[in-house]
Amino acid sequence: MRLRLLDGAYAVCRLGDATLAPPPSGRFWSLTHAGDERSLICAEEDAPVTGGSVRRGWRILAVEGPLDFSLTGVTASLAAPLAQAGVPILPVATHDTDYVLVPGERLADAVAALREAGHDVET
Repeated sequence: MRLRLLDGAYAVCRLGDATLAPPPSGRFWSLTHAGDERSLICAEEDAPVTGGSVRRGWRILAVEGPLDFSLTGVTASLAAPLAQAGVPILPVATHDTDYVLVPGERLADAVAALREAGHDVET
């Protein structure tokens, strides 16, 4: 797999009753609503300041795509070497691309583990 590191640090938020502003153009932004839970991934500076909880300092590695829906094992091929290196992940997928969030303080470990597993990582 070929991956590239997105610019900037990101936050993973559990939203309370916060009202969301539209995302800034060109930045990664993902909102998931499942049952009574709403989760937001956004640039740190765009994270809501009230309601819910915010965990800052995440970095995002994007799998170069688009990826065909018939592909299997994409996330597993990334998760396995990261698990072996003890790097926690938060995977997210869109229609065309897979993303893996890793804690910023573990980015160097994540890149090293992925490269050792044969992945091409552009930082």
